[in-house]
Amino acid sequence: MNEKFYQLKITLTDSQPAIWRQFVVPASISLDRLHDVIQIVMGWQDSHLHEFHIGKLRLTEMPEDPSNGKEECAYRLIDLIKQKGRSFSYIYDFGDSWEHEIILENNHYPESDLPLPFYCLDGARACPPEDTGGIYGYENLIEILNDPDHEEYEETLQWINESLGLSENEHFDPEQFYPDNINAFLALYYRWSRDRNHPLWNHEAQGNRMND
Repeated sequence: MNEKFYQLKITLTDSQPAIWRQFVVPASISLDRLHDVIQIVMGWQDSHLHEFHIGKLRLTEMPEDPSNGKEECAYRLIDLIKQKGRSFSYIYDFGDSWEHEIILENNHYPESDLPLPFYCLDGARACPPEDTGGIYGYENLIEILNDPDHEEYEETLQWINESLGLSENEHFDPEQFYPDNINAFLALYYRWSRDRNHPLWNHEAQGNRMND
């Protein structure tokens, strides 16, 4: 039986205009691997804790006790989400509280259209830099960067350049979106992770085909 693929759309909640990505993953991907893919397609740095909310389930990386949720690596997406149009949430960085809505847009994405099992199809706008205070802190940062006369402009510009490792000739563009760069990182992630002991998903034949 061939592997099913899901087309997902993830949107950063309350972002205006919306910051979103449309991407494809194996339906049987484990949630810890889905977290990895989300970090790559969005542009986060995986520097903070995260959790999924699917129905009444709260799933995270290493819950300290049952009241803190269940271990995400024990669950696969296809076992929790099956119906087209179903949505769930992903929260990253409990301090800044970046909440994302994820929608299953297509539960039978054609395998023949995929160069790799993880693939970004489309999206809009750059991911916010880490530690900017959540969506409203980020919007305030953008307002300052758009106003060279603002009293905090120079300090904010220096901070953002240092945070992102930008040179004096570079600048942060909140409208940028480079799917080719994202897919290059997804390809590296796939090649690195296929050799790990814990399988990415439940279809060895698909993995062997992708090795060719």
